[in-house]
Amino acid sequence: MAQYTPPLRDMQFVLHELFDVSAEFKQMPRHAEIDTDTINAVLEEGGKFAAEVLFPLNISGDAEGCTLDKATHEVHAPNGFKDAYDQYVQGGWPALSADPEFGGQGLPIVVNQCFYEMLNSANQAWTMYPGLSHGAYECLKAHGTPEQKATYLPRLTSGEWTGTMCLTEPHCGTDLGMLRTKAEPVAGAPAGTYRLTGQKIFISAGEHDLAPNIIHLVLARLPDAPAGSKGISLFVVPKFLVKADGSMGERNPIFCTALEHKMGIHASATCQIDLDGAVGTLVGQPHKGLNAMFVMMNAARLGVGNQSLGLTEVAYQNAVAYAKDRLQMRSLSGPKATDKPADPIIVHPDVRKMLLTARAYAEGGRALAIYIALLIDKELSSDDEDERKACADEVALLTPIVKAFLTDNAWLATSHCMQVYGGHGYIKSAGMEQYVRDARINMIYEGTNTIQALDLLGRKVLGDNGARLKKFGRLIAEFVEEEGTDEAMQEFVNPLADLGDKVTKLTTELGMKAFANADEVGGAAVDYLRICGHLVFAYFWARMAKVALAKQGGGDPFYTAKLHTARFYFAKLLPETSGLMRSARSGVAPLMAMDEALF
Repeated sequence: MAQYTPPLRDMQFVLHELFDVSAEFKQMPRHAEIDTDTINAVLEEGGKFAAEVLFPLNISGDAEGCTLDKATHEVHAPNGFKDAYDQYVQGGWPALSADPEFGGQGLPIVVNQCFYEMLNSANQAWTMYPGLSHGAYECLKAHGTPEQKATYLPRLTSGEWTGTMCLTEPHCGTDLGMLRTKAEPVAGAPAGTYRLTGQKIFISAGEHDLAPNIIHLVLARLPDAPAGSKGISLFVVPKFLVKADGSMGERNPIFCTALEHKMGIHASATCQIDLDGAVGTLVGQPHKGLNAMFVMMNAARLGVGNQSLGLTEVAYQNAVAYAKDRLQMRSLSGPKATDKPADPIIVHPDVRKMLLTARAYAEGGRALAIYIALLIDKELSSDDEDERKACADEVALLTPIVKAFLTDNAWLATSHCMQVYGGHGYIKSAGMEQYVRDARINMIYEGTNTIQALDLLGRKVLGDNGARLKKFGRLIAEFVEEEGTDEAMQEFVNPLADLGDKVTKLTTELGMKAFANADEVGGAAVDYLRICGHLVFAYFWARMAKVALAKQGGGDPFYTAKLHTARFYFAKLLPETSGLMRSARSGVAPLMAMDEALF
């Protein structure tokens, strides 16, 4: 029987003991009154909603999937999903971190981050329905007209309506410069009003029956648009047109024509969308739509990393429970459960390695996810332009790592956790194989992990001559210097310092190679991102170890477990970087030397 317990104790450790978020909030006028008790109370209630309302729908939703009525173009989500969404709205959860100006509660982004981790653990497919609404809200808040904000933001904030982003077309995925959807001005209508015609695919939550209206953010081309990505504009296209008084009007001709049949997240409606003269209004400036949409795309990339963090946590919890209960063979060093016919499999070293891999990736990922959410809070709250820019630069550097490293790790972790189950792991009733299927998808959408790697190395590192990376490197160097004389910390800071030096040298080498041949970036990028992911994790694991060392004397087993996991990470997972560096240095020649005809 599958189970899920919200990891509130570890969240509290990261929030309050590692990052001391309450002290950080006191420096932010809009959050100065948010204290530890408030954060804990909100997350405790959010955990109850995730565990008691969403989690019981996860396996049944996967089995049932979504259904499309082709005559009406309406999609029915699995049974129980709409009722769960109604409870989500009634509880005020959509408004958690939204601006009070639009009806939000104004809580920090970092609180919403923790809440959404629990939702993703409990039921990733369900969470995708309200999930993109946050990105739509942020995009319209940043680039919408006053009329658009007044019309849509309060209803996205309340959860009365949901949002999507419509980018991909059948002939173009990541290469959005190839998109063909057209936007024609509507004669006699208010300025900025257009009719859109085209087809979009892979639109998550593009049609459903959880909310009465869906607000689509659609990329399209104006008649005078230049070719390529510089000719893309952004439009807000509601499922139902909105009247002047704010009520819903007639049905807009933006229809779901088919549902994709996917390997995972079956309960999330992934739609093919046809626009047949659908009415939309321009968001931002003409031909600048891609820049505006990046607000939503970057939010989605962080959200996908959070999806995989959630899957890693819930897979770990279930694998641990199974390993403690399942009897198989005896320990190599002699029987441990002498009163039983065999030992529980948790006594076997390789089972423990699989479990600790998942645990280390979950707890390291949680620290990174909360850290980047805190950076976003600082960026949004600071009156200091230099601080805002510094936070934005760090978020930009870490975003591809959150998306790619956390999703790669979830694929490894959920696969390991399924392996712990043995033959029962690939049987549907155990629930574990669903996590593996869902996790594999997260590595692909919202920009494949290779695209994230190219973004990190090519744009975020080499693109500014390593300036962002050097800033993060200084954080590591300062920490290493502070802890350099603490004997108890040497097992953590020494490998961290060593990896930091090696990443600096590797980055310089790759930059010189790329100057001579740009393909060298493509040859090394995936290895490089994973190396940087480990550098970031090593930094946070060393910081967590410092806290645990200081508090383990109190007798709380939580800190003992945290230290054991930290030591496992440094001993068994971090050494992966050595092989990755050799691979990155091998260059592009082994990849490109063979003639295409020989493939």
